Amino acid sequence: MLTPACILLLGISGVFLIYSAQLYTGRSQYIMQIVWLFVGAGVYVTASMIDYKFYLKHSHWVLFGAIILLLLLHTPLGEERFGARRWINLRFFSFQPSEAAKLGTLIAVASLLARSKVRTTRQSLQVLVRVGLIISVPMLLIFAQPDLGSALVIPPMVFALLYVSQLPKSFFAIAIGLFMLFVALIGFDIYRYNKFLDEKNLTPTSQTGIFEKHSWVPLRDYQRNRILSFVAPAKVDPLGIGWNLSQSLISVGSGGLTGKGWREGTQAKLGYLPRAVAHNDFIFSVLAEEKGFLGSSFVIALYGVILCNGIRIAGIAKDRFGTLLALGATIILSVHVLVNIGMTIGLMPITGLPLPFLSYGGSFLLSCCLLQGLIQSVYRHRKEI
Repeated sequence: MLTPACILLLGISGVFLIYSAQLYTGRSQYIMQIVWLFVGAGVYVTASMIDYKFYLKHSHWVLFGAIILLLLLHTPLGEERFGARRWINLRFFSFQPSEAAKLGTLIAVASLLARSKVRTTRQSLQVLVRVGLIISVPMLLIFAQPDLGSALVIPPMVFALLYVSQLPKSFFAIAIGLFMLFVALIGFDIYRYNKFLDEKNLTPTSQTGIFEKHSWVPLRDYQRNRILSFVAPAKVDPLGIGWNLSQSLISVGSGGLTGKGWREGTQAKLGYLPRAVAHNDFIFSVLAEEKGFLGSSFVIALYGVILCNGIRIAGIAKDRFGTLLALGATIILSVHVLVNIGMTIGLMPITGLPLPFLSYGGSFLLSCCLLQGLIQSVYRHRKEI
C-alpha cells in the first residue's frame, strides 16, 4: 500500500501546485486535474487487476493500436499547438498519442524479449534487429511531430530491457559506441549552428528555421536553441530563449530551506515563470519556490519509493515478461523524473517532459497511472501458477 499512498500524495500535491501556479490567470485547470486523478485511480485499479500476461498475448495489437493513434495526428483529428502536432482533438477532450506509443513500445519489446532465445550470437543479432524494427516506427512518428523529448524516453527503456535479457557484452559496447557517435553528431551540428549564427550576425532568438534547411541532422532550430542554451548559456539571450531556465533557477533558489509558502511564490504569481509552462513542465520550480528544499526533498523521496518499489517488483516477478514489464515501466517514469527535475535546475537541456503525477495533463497522468497499474499487476499475480 506504500506505493499507492505515494502516488496519491503526489497527485494531491500536484492539484495544489497547479492551483497556485494559475492563481492569477483566471484558469481553473486544477479542477480538470482532479477529474483526471479520479479517472487515473480507476485506470490504476483496473490495470492492476488484469493479469499482465494478457498483454503478452496481445502485444502486437497494442503496438499496432499505438501506431494508428500516431498516424491519426496527420488527419483532421490532429491538432497543432505551438508549432507541434502532438494532440488528437475529440472535441470533448484532447490527448497525446505519444503516451500510448511509449506503452505500446514497452509491451511489444518486453513481449519479444520474453519469447526470444539469446543463447548464440546469431540469435542475439536477430533479436536486436527485431527490436530495432519495433521501436523505429513509433520513434520516427513521435520525432516527426516534433517531440524530441518523448522520442528520447524510449531508448533508455529499451537499453535496460536488453541489459537484463543477458545479451553478450559486445552488443552493449556497440550500443554505447553508437550512442557516443550520436552525441558527437549532435555536438558537431550545434557547433556548425553556432558558427552559422556568428557568420550571419544572428542571435538564437532571431534564428527562425533558417539553419535547419541546410543541415542533414533532423533537428528544428528551436531544439538547437535549447541545446545551445544548455551547453553555452552565455551565448543566448537571458531575456529570450534563456528566459525559462533563468526564471526557473530563480524560483528554485529563492525557495530556501522551507519555501515562501503555498500561493506565495512570486515567480509564478507575477508571471516571470511563464504561465504557459509553470503548471506543467516547470511545476517543480513552483514546488521548490513555495515549499523550499525540504518540500522538494520530500517529493523526490516519494518518487524514490515508487521507483525503488518498481525495481523490487521486477526482481520478484514470476516470469521473464513480468520482470521486463515492471522494469520498463519504472525506467520510463525514472527518465521523466530525472530529466524534468534536471532541466529545472540547469543540469539538463530543456525538453517537454512533464513530471509524473505533479504536472498538469490528462493523457500523461493516465499514462503514469497505467504504467504503475501494470507494475502492480506483476506484483499481484506473482504467485499464481
